[in-house]
Amino acid sequence: MFSNFQELNTYVRENGIKMLDFKIPELTGNWRHLTIPANGLTETVFTEGFGFDGSNYGYKRVEASDMIFIPDLQTAFLDPFWEQPTLSFMVNIYEIKDGEQVLFGDESRNILKKALNYLQKTGVADQFIVGPEFEYYLLDRINYWNYPQASGYSLDSRQAGWNSDQESGGQGYQIGCKDGYHKDAPYDLYRDLRSEITLALAQLGIKIKYHHHEVGGPGQHEIEVERGEAFSLADASMLIKYFVKNMAYARGKTATFMPKPIYAEAGSGFHIHLQLARKGKSLFNGSSANCSGLSRLALNFMGGILVHTPALMALAAPTTNSYKRLVKGYEAPVAICFAASNRSAVIRIPGYATSPEDKRFEFRPGDATGNPYLTFAAILLAGLDGIEKQIDPIKEGYGPIDKNVYHLTPAEEQQLNFLPSSLEEALQALESDQQFLRKEDIFSGNLIKNWLEIKRKESREINQYPIPKEFELYYDA
Repeated sequence: MFSNFQELNTYVRENGIKMLDFKIPELTGNWRHLTIPANGLTETVFTEGFGFDGSNYGYKRVEASDMIFIPDLQTAFLDPFWEQPTLSFMVNIYEIKDGEQVLFGDESRNILKKALNYLQKTGVADQFIVGPEFEYYLLDRINYWNYPQASGYSLDSRQAGWNSDQESGGQGYQIGCKDGYHKDAPYDLYRDLRSEITLALAQLGIKIKYHHHEVGGPGQHEIEVERGEAFSLADASMLIKYFVKNMAYARGKTATFMPKPIYAEAGSGFHIHLQLARKGKSLFNGSSANCSGLSRLALNFMGGILVHTPALMALAAPTTNSYKRLVKGYEAPVAICFAASNRSAVIRIPGYATSPEDKRFEFRPGDATGNPYLTFAAILLAGLDGIEKQIDPIKEGYGPIDKNVYHLTPAEEQQLNFLPSSLEEALQALESDQQFLRKEDIFSGNLIKNWLEIKRKESREINQYPIPKEFELYYDA
């Protein structure tokens, strides 16, 4: 938004800005924040920054946790979710080494920057283009509790099929289980909210391709952005989640990007369309004789991603709940393969992407509980490893698959590799297959070790909790 401090200072004075808010990313991807009055604005805010405790963000251990964040002038946006006029900023994180302030290489924004610099260094391409799709649920109510003697959750949605005989419905337009795809009014209750979100994001320069109701009947929605350069789309991903959650909250609703909030309903993914480009031209268009008209470079890039998919899952689908989505029957991928126009495969080549500049493929198993900077960086490094090693996904047996993976015979299934079935399996894959991430220390050994520790702690804790279904199955055992 601003190229220098003087532009910011002038804007603050002329627009009556009262507060400056700084969004500080945790390792796992969520924001925390710190706020100062605008009358405290000085140039040193953007040169010296603010000290903070990095141990609370997942970056450092308590005994050596002093860190600094410095706001990024160019990321400023007018934040509509404050009563007082407020400008918010993303930040860059620094650490102190030998008495000097240096950029902290293990912060997720910096990791993606390093991965994109590595792409430039290889000479393969000068742009990594991504197009993420954001799926989420809008609900009217969510309650959950976890105590030693009682645990459970309860959620509700006015438009859910289970409300068809309740007073909360009463108008006859509930949506049945997995029957919400592209539903129109009056079924699609929150179309205007999606439009409001779209227009608010447009004010930030985020271009939305379209929005619609998704498959999940109780209120699943999708917003898809126009494809663009990976770093700007990673920043945009953070903003989109922030705006969706806060604009829903302002309407008395609650939004969740949780991959599988409702049993037997469609889960929410974070599908990512992928391309490499040079001087604005896609490098994925190839001969019509090749698979779906993709170039050899595109196929090698795809091959690297498929080979490293189990390890990628620890970053792209990093919660225990992620693996409750990745099951048969819900349009979620389960097999590590590629296919044209087939949503049951890890990689889908869109059948409608026929023009040279549209040639691309889509990575489907991730979800929005991941840190988008880490997800984009890891996918890029996996693909570049495939190019370097000239991995041919066809020769390696990854496809193309022209059948619904959910309906393969046992003999056909034996020819395929499948996604990890749990977070722990994905973490084991990352632990054993991390060298493609370690090139030029883009993902440091310490960062991967830290990530594994954090996520294994989550997994262990969740596995220790009895759940209501276990009482139904085993109480009388």
